Amino acid sequence: MMIISSGPRRLLMAVVSAVAALVPFYSAHAEMSAWADNEGGRMRLVALAPDAGGKIRAALQIEPKPGWITYWKEPGNSGIPPQVTIAAESGVTLDSIAYPVPKHFFNGAIEDIAYDAPVTLPLSLTAAGKGPVTIDAAAFIGICKDICIPFQANLQLKLGPAIQSHPQEEAILQAANARLPKPPSQDFEVTAHAMSPDRKSLSLTLVLPSGGPGEGKAAPDIIVTGPSGYAFTKQIGGKRDGAAFKVDISIGKLPKDYDMAGKQWSVLVIDGERAVETTLAFE
Repeated sequence: MMIISSGPRRLLMAVVSAVAALVPFYSAHAEMSAWADNEGGRMRLVALAPDAGGKIRAALQIEPKPGWITYWKEPGNSGIPPQVTIAAESGVTLDSIAYPVPKHFFNGAIEDIAYDAPVTLPLSLTAAGKGPVTIDAAAFIGICKDICIPFQANLQLKLGPAIQSHPQEEAILQAANARLPKPPSQDFEVTAHAMSPDRKSLSLTLVLPSGGPGEGKAAPDIIVTGPSGYAFTKQIGGKRDGAAFKVDISIGKLPKDYDMAGKQWSVLVIDGERAVETTLAFE
């Protein structure tokens, strides 16, 4: 089990967090903002003009420097997930953030779920009005090497008319979507799940891809995300038999008085070069 809200790196980030608030606006009049720079990397905003329904395809591009990492939506023992806030007065709202498949890192007692290479997080936005759109976004991420540095930047982007062609931005957004985990399919899915009566373990039954690069591995990488700030990765008694895989995931402590009824968790399964993400519903 990993409780995201604690850890030695998190404490260091809190000490220096005031520095992050000093990062200025990075503005642009095209479909890409200027890069915001940090000791451990850089980031910028990419977006296309709203469609007829006001929907905006956008993304936060993050480029850690070599040896640095930045975090997934549930980061591990320490660190913080990416956060994007859109200024209300801009007339643009953030509907969702999508996350490409991360890597699982172990460094002694520290376990990170993160990215160690450039990553682009797709953003779904909605513009309320019909006129020109200016996106004022505050992005906050953790970027880490031997220490973690909070990286906050205010990114401003003025979008041109939708009739213009923007092949570079289109290519960036398409490449980001291609790196997202796929929905369940007949040859790669979670077919059953059940929480133990003592809520100490979650049993999973999966169908894994056969004949692919993951076949023959002892186990796929499984990341279960439950209540906000909690991720569970420790596997118990996993057994792979061809395409079938059964395993228990250690859950451990949950928030006090946490009621499982009606809750929805998520599970990400990485098997070789393929990854699937799905929802686990509890009655």
